[in-house]
Amino acid sequence: MQLNEGQAAEYKKRHNPIWPELAALLKDYGISDYSIFLDNETNTLFAVLSAEVPEKLETLKTEEIMKKWWTYMRDIMQTNEDHSPLSIPLEEVFYLL
Repeated sequence: MQLNEGQAAEYKKRHNPIWPELAALLKDYGISDYSIFLDNETNTLFAVLSAEVPEKLETLKTEEIMKKWWTYMRDIMQTNEDHSPLSIPLEEVFYLL
């Protein structure tokens, strides 16, 4: 994901604390160990999470609270037309268990 220039402090502020109803929704979807990292030089955001059923994540975009969150965040990051964060899926090339 890509954060707009100069928005790091605001991004952190909006996540601390995260909306309780959004946290509950993510947990209902089986999401845990969710972290977002920021590369301050490029404003790139990198998210890592565990999901009990990864295929279920695709339906998150239909949830009203998710849409509301995306709309709330759209002014500080690059987004798609539906306000979801513009993101690029990455290929896993190494994993150590």
